[in-house]
Amino acid sequence: MAEFPPPPCPITGAPAAALLQSIPAKLLYDLWRKGARVEPAPLRRDQGRINLWRSPCGLAFFDPPLPGSPGFYAALYGRVRAHETMAEEAATRGDFRAGAALARPGDAVLDVGCGHGALAGLLPAGVRYQGLEPHGTPPPGSPPISRETVEAHAARCPEAYDLACAFQVLEHVADPLGMAAAMARCLKPGGRLVLAMPIWPSPHTDFPNNLVNLPPHHLSWWDAGACRALAAALGLTVEQVGPLATYPSQAPLHWALRFTPFRTAPGAWVKPYWRWHLAGAAALWLGTRAARWFGLPQGARPLDILLVARKPLR
Repeated sequence: MAEFPPPPCPITGAPAAALLQSIPAKLLYDLWRKGARVEPAPLRRDQGRINLWRSPCGLAFFDPPLPGSPGFYAALYGRVRAHETMAEEAATRGDFRAGAALARPGDAVLDVGCGHGALAGLLPAGVRYQGLEPHGTPPPGSPPISRETVEAHAARCPEAYDLACAFQVLEHVADPLGMAAAMARCLKPGGRLVLAMPIWPSPHTDFPNNLVNLPPHHLSWWDAGACRALAAALGLTVEQVGPLATYPSQAPLHWALRFTPFRTAPGAWVKPYWRWHLAGAAALWLGTRAARWFGLPQGARPLDILLVARKPLR
């Protein structure tokens, strides 16, 4: 593993502190093609190795960063009805509820990576909502949603919002600091940045070959140190950071982890073992059905971390 020079942390720019795992690209490619039946562009089978590093701030990140292409997300989100499911589950999602609780009548709220804009339905009356979503087409009757990038929106609408939210978004991008900085530019002085990302370690990282948490879908795993480093890099004051309580739509993974006979270990999150593949697929099938019958299992550990940070007043 010593032949790989440490890349810079995508938050702080400091050299990575440790190489956690080096994964053959062909293994990741085959897992996506055979396990999820989607083409994981831009990942290629002949791409060498994808390395998972730990930053001194606590962020775990994949290098090279290969965010999923529009075609990848069209196929993946179409298979799992991602945006439709998000809208159906909005009222019970802990991340949505945490963000909506910070809004007040008369506020302006920006929702980055908004899907079909389900957050808007949880906001108080009198809130002005704007969603940004690059993937898919909003159905008729959706709240205002644009395909504009957050960087372009920040240039057009600086200091226009009281809240800027991104739930399960930053882990998908190669430059999380750049996206968060653009969101911060959209905030009025005193406005709040509200983010939720996958936490590590967690059931996400305990489940073997968990494609949901791997490139080209997830490019980073977060902890409290990484969240605080992000706020510091943006010049924001942390108001809240910590694990987000589990919510019902996360139940299938928790049950699946109870059904699978295998667990990962540090440095061994992805392996080319057929018994891992088959046991994982069976556990997910059983976990989905157990979640329908029993809901969240007792003692379900958090999957996400929440960061709330305030932009300074002038």
